[in-house]
Amino acid sequence: MPGAEVERQRSWNTAAVRPAEQFSYYREAICQAFMNLTPEPARGTGFAAEVQHVSLGSGAINRVAFPEHTVRRSRTDIAASGQRCFYLNLKLAGRCTILQDEHEVSLSAGQVGIFDSDRTFVLQHDRGPSLGVISFRVPSDALFGRLPAATDIAPARLSDDPCLGALIVETARSLNANVLRLAPDQATALFSVLLDLVALSVSRSREAHATASFADATTLALRRAIHERLREPGLTVATIAASVGISERYVHKLLARAGTSFSEIVMARRLDGVARDLRDPACAGHDIGRIAFDWGFSDLSHFSRRFKQRFGLRPRDWRAQAADSSG
Repeated sequence: MPGAEVERQRSWNTAAVRPAEQFSYYREAICQAFMNLTPEPARGTGFAAEVQHVSLGSGAINRVAFPEHTVRRSRTDIAASGQRCFYLNLKLAGRCTILQDEHEVSLSAGQVGIFDSDRTFVLQHDRGPSLGVISFRVPSDALFGRLPAATDIAPARLSDDPCLGALIVETARSLNANVLRLAPDQATALFSVLLDLVALSVSRSREAHATASFADATTLALRRAIHERLREPGLTVATIAASVGISERYVHKLLARAGTSFSEIVMARRLDGVARDLRDPACAGHDIGRIAFDWGFSDLSHFSRRFKQRFGLRPRDWRAQAADSSG
């Protein structure tokens, strides 16, 4: 079906035009293959580049080879464009840095990244005289239809996903290599598989971010609860867990995630409190044992031993040192 194949693909090569016109020709080619874009003029007069566009149902594959340069997507470009889409880029050679919103995503050869056509961006292509990328145009409705409602898709390097990254890369490579060997419906089916993997990876990343945010907020609440009840003798994990509304096991998990434990936090904060009071003129007349008891200690010998381990001095020497320095 040669006629169908011709309709499915188009190509542009700057070798067909004079050197002084090559960059303008390239700019027109990528605007036709991708969308309205504003590439920055390259240095010199020549710009050896090639663009191949293959339709893929409502999406497309764009294969591009070019020298180092920068491409921008401005608000004017967005306003002049039609349907919103996402671009899924598999870097073949060199490096591409994607700058969008407050995100910066760097892609090297073999890595896959995603970004949004409906937000301004800058693509910085560098690291070599001859660079290459395979860019899949993904209709936004095809991707959002696979995701939970109100999902925000930020620029990301999907190949970093420990479970799905390698699958996304290999599926993208396979689709690129075989898109014209497969019947259109078969190529579209393989594209659908790629989008399923991308959506699953985006969902996993979203859930991980939400989980991390919840864990961070809960850890702050946990530390606050410990601080508020620090002076209670016999303070337990069960008491703090109940006050925050989580399980004891989750208390231990959150604190381990932060590199500490319940007993370490309680001991360190109590010792810090005693150390401050021992050097506070307002507590100068208070017995050391009384101060220790006020901070939740019940065993004075244990308290003294831990105090010296932390500060290098016995409690009375710590207090005396402060008195000497103030005198």
